[in-house]
Amino acid sequence: MKRSGSADLPLHGGRVPPWLADRMAKLGLAIVETIAMEFSTAEVIAKLANPFWFQSFGAVMGMDLHSSGITTSVLGALKRSVNPHSKELGIYITGGKGKHSLQTPNELLEIGERTGLNGNDLAHFSRLTAKVDNTAIQDGFQLYQHNFIVTVTGEWCVVQQGLNNHTQTARRYHWHSENLQSFVNEPHTFIYGENQGKILNLTSSAAASTREKSLIIANEDPQRIIKEINHLSMPGHHDVKMKDVNMKRLGAMLWVAHENKPEDFEQLLLLKGMGPRSLQSLALVSEVIYGTPTRFDDPARFSFAHGGKDGAPFPVPIKVFDETINTLQNAISRAKIGNTDKQDAIRKLHDIARNAEKDFTPNDNFDALVQKERDESYLYGGRTIFGQAKPPIDKGGQLKLF
Repeated sequence: MKRSGSADLPLHGGRVPPWLADRMAKLGLAIVETIAMEFSTAEVIAKLANPFWFQSFGAVMGMDLHSSGITTSVLGALKRSVNPHSKELGIYITGGKGKHSLQTPNELLEIGERTGLNGNDLAHFSRLTAKVDNTAIQDGFQLYQHNFIVTVTGEWCVVQQGLNNHTQTARRYHWHSENLQSFVNEPHTFIYGENQGKILNLTSSAAASTREKSLIIANEDPQRIIKEINHLSMPGHHDVKMKDVNMKRLGAMLWVAHENKPEDFEQLLLLKGMGPRSLQSLALVSEVIYGTPTRFDDPARFSFAHGGKDGAPFPVPIKVFDETINTLQNAISRAKIGNTDKQDAIRKLHDIARNAEKDFTPNDNFDALVQKERDESYLYGGRTIFGQAKPPIDKGGQLKLF
């Protein structure tokens, strides 16, 4: 079993307002359910175990893309929305923040009784992953959140987060059960983060006497670790900047949603009633569902679906957010009775946007694009934790988007 990745995030205070928390739960459930239907529950686990996908997932749900709050808010929303459907979906989410993290072993034991899974083993895995990242590897981060997600067929992942008061950063750790062989025989692919100086590592090969009680960290060549690293480090700045986004991918997607008028576009999603702005959001959600791992190296791009609760890069467009949720829910309902037309169309939207990138040349009007979203936010029910979006005082001239 390998640690699948980690992420360093700046601390960011504040709470998720109820109007966003409810929508995060609904959209999160719809995305998880779609992935499970289209691929498998094992694919849901694999995606959650990827730090880049997880950050993109949080961004498309309207969270501030760079902050530590993504971890607690996303997993909290998923636990509330997914667990009531666990028997149907075959996915169970345990643990949480603070005192809730301590209940993880008991929750896993209960799941074992209901499903026939070995709850004792799952509880043991939960404790071991927490011990490794909190005690065996003392890198300056103290765990305060631990979530264990497991499927009815036994695949699981762990997403947990620690706090470093000195640097005012949080570090998120991801674990994946894929190819599980041993917790005591080179369990980590790598351990990576900013250099904290000397640390206590009870799992190193030098600690052979504690082998049976701790995990061993393989002594890898640093260059190999750097080459194979799967570590995400989010910037400290709050605003989304052009350097944070793959403009070729973003621009091509915007072109498809706002400018492209091919013959087959009418059948796309069978969404004749959806406007360009709604297609923009749905295209990014479609990529979260169908995109390959290499598509998530710029999580900031996914904030162009539903903005951010603090207004970065722009206010959350409530009307668009709700239309995205309704479209996914409708596609799921139709697929359950054998009609996959809308689900096929959602996949088609991702394919069209991806194919458009081949011949697309982006420009450098990123700031103007963000300003346009902010100026038009009031049209889509734009909202932040500070209140409702207002019409701009001066709309200015026409903006060429692409």
